[in-house]
Amino acid sequence: MTLLELEGLKVRYGRIEAIHDMSITVEKGEVVSLIGANGAGKTTTMRTISGLLTPSAGTIRFDGEDITKLAAHKRVSLGISQAPEGRGVFPGMTVAENLDMGTFGRKDRSGIAADLERVFTLFPRLKERRTQVGGTMSGGEQQMLAIGRSLMSSPRLLLLDEPSMGLAPQFIRQIFTIIAEIAKQGTTILLVEQNANQALARSDRAYVLETGTITKTGPGRELMADPAIKEAYLGVA
Repeated sequence: MTLLELEGLKVRYGRIEAIHDMSITVEKGEVVSLIGANGAGKTTTMRTISGLLTPSAGTIRFDGEDITKLAAHKRVSLGISQAPEGRGVFPGMTVAENLDMGTFGRKDRSGIAADLERVFTLFPRLKERRTQVGGTMSGGEQQMLAIGRSLMSSPRLLLLDEPSMGLAPQFIRQIFTIIAEIAKQGTTILLVEQNANQALARSDRAYVLETGTITKTGPGRELMADPAIKEAYLGVA
């Protein structure tokens, strides 16, 4: 069953059209990746889905409901949560305070407690460092914190924007293992990622975005075997 649907989406920055007539779907329970080069429009797409940008044309549907003009905070209430590019933790707040920010608008204390335990199980390091200030953590730890904070809103759709950016290889492997576990637990994921090898290996389906246009789609493993994808994104000639 379709959870997210973008139909005929166009997004502009002034006179420049960054997204051209995009149509994609994300089914419930899927991990779907959006891959492409820098400047292709991946982050613009994520920001539009989360309500931070307004499309100039097209429709965004979430679980069958038209949310094209819905405010960003109301999308969070519906179940859309984003871990943004660059992590975006609150540097002066502790780990616990950062995680608490993810519960904004929630009143179900037992649910919040259960989600906090889930986050600490996925990221034991966050539990160990719950009193540490976010800005003093390493890049990998801050990425864990950003994902954990997103999970604290109890999302039905988790938007992950470049989760491996700037991380050491050991952290990249760890982050993607955790992403796979989050999906296994039933959270639907839309992933934007330049590390195409890691993204495609863990995706049910993927879309290739080039200068604002979807040029190819298919199962993640199938795209990994595509010669054009290998040459352009996987570093294999």
